[in-house]
Amino acid sequence: MQTPPPLTFATKLSYGVGQASEGIKNAAFSVFIFFYYAQVLGVSSFYTGLAVAIALVVDAITDPVVGSVSDSWRGRYGRRHPFLYAAALPLAAALFGLFSPPALGEFGLFVWLTVFAVLTRVCITLVYIPHISLGAELTEDFHERTTVVAYRYFCSYAGHFITYGLGFGLFLADSEAFPKGQFDVAKYVPFGATLALITAGVVIISALGTHKRIPFLVQPLQRQRFDGALAVVKRTLKESREALTHRTFRWLFAGILLVFTMVGVDTALNLYMNTYFWELASTGNLMFFMATPVGALLGTLVARRLNERFGKKPSVVYGTLWWALCQTVPVVLRLLGWFPENDTQALLWTLIGIKLVQGLGVVQALVSFNSMVADIVDEHELSTGKRQEGIFFSAVSFSNKVTTALGTFMAGVALKLINWPQGADVVSAADIPPHTLQWLGLIYGPIVCGFALVCIYCYSKHNLDKARHDEILQQLKIMRARTES
Repeated sequence: MQTPPPLTFATKLSYGVGQASEGIKNAAFSVFIFFYYAQVLGVSSFYTGLAVAIALVVDAITDPVVGSVSDSWRGRYGRRHPFLYAAALPLAAALFGLFSPPALGEFGLFVWLTVFAVLTRVCITLVYIPHISLGAELTEDFHERTTVVAYRYFCSYAGHFITYGLGFGLFLADSEAFPKGQFDVAKYVPFGATLALITAGVVIISALGTHKRIPFLVQPLQRQRFDGALAVVKRTLKESREALTHRTFRWLFAGILLVFTMVGVDTALNLYMNTYFWELASTGNLMFFMATPVGALLGTLVARRLNERFGKKPSVVYGTLWWALCQTVPVVLRLLGWFPENDTQALLWTLIGIKLVQGLGVVQALVSFNSMVADIVDEHELSTGKRQEGIFFSAVSFSNKVTTALGTFMAGVALKLINWPQGADVVSAADIPPHTLQWLGLIYGPIVCGFALVCIYCYSKHNLDKARHDEILQQLKIMRARTES
């Protein structure tokens, strides 16, 4: 491997742009898909939650497989870029199909949602896992890794920003025919088509913009033989088990399992809370959902400085606690009667302020966590001789998707348990029994977010600081020199 030149702004920005595809997909699934199928098209919340959960589980299973295959891929375009180039257009087609179901009955729509949710998520895996693995390869510097991850999250939240802006600000904006634009079924198809085109574009831009770094990236010493799908799965399971034997990574993995279960419930219920609990109009929805990405965008600008000042572990611990408090406090205050009333500017701007602050804080945890995983990859290489960014990041993604699926399914079951009414004619809080609204708030806020305390305990077990990482890099240089000679 050649000695790489310093990373330029253009390279870091090009790399980060690719993450906008994940941001668009996440925003689409977290805000629009569940609501579109369950509330607008009338598919039962149980079926909708089950379809999304199935897709997430299938997606999670493919994560470590793609991670393992890309780790061992050897060719003129390196380990990661072939996947980025190959997946861009299939991802766009799958995302378009997700927003374009034909006229089917409830079970037919359930099948359509399941199939296209699976296709969308499998295609994004072919982009996402190689892409985040590429980020860990671009630099070995302890703090510059935080900068690279910050670029990635900046663009990820820009993807959220784009999705919410196109959704609530353009395609699903309130109109005379639809006072709540999210119920305008005809607008979801052009909305999906626009998102699909943007998603393909950012993936291709990212691959082209980082292409010149390929000669400076790690290549496997020899091409991995392909002995069939079963052999690949067996190898993937073996490598995943090896990754989980790493003590520090095991604790981080446990913490992220709980985090994304909470996120799954949150994302499935977001638009329900805004439509019925807070009763926001589409303009309010737009400003509400924009607030977190704006806060996160600002937060990425200071993530490295905070890491250098306080360390990566405190950023993860306090960022997680920050998210949970911002999620819980408004609901609790409303139930106690100490929060602004609905249909007031005071309510809207208070919620926007809280979401802005939430994004500012939580991105510190996200950036620092991913930077910590990249450091663990170095420690793992020192002890095993294997360079496996794909396996470690796919394990994180696996935990994300399986537990988010669990959280989404739990949200669907919870709506069923509290007898939530369905159908496009259920348009306001007046159509919901008061005690059902209270249960919605409790599930969304304090009940789910209580698990954040367990997450924080798991994160506290991380012990790989900069001094130890510098030692690892010195030992890796010696080991690699011996291998190459």
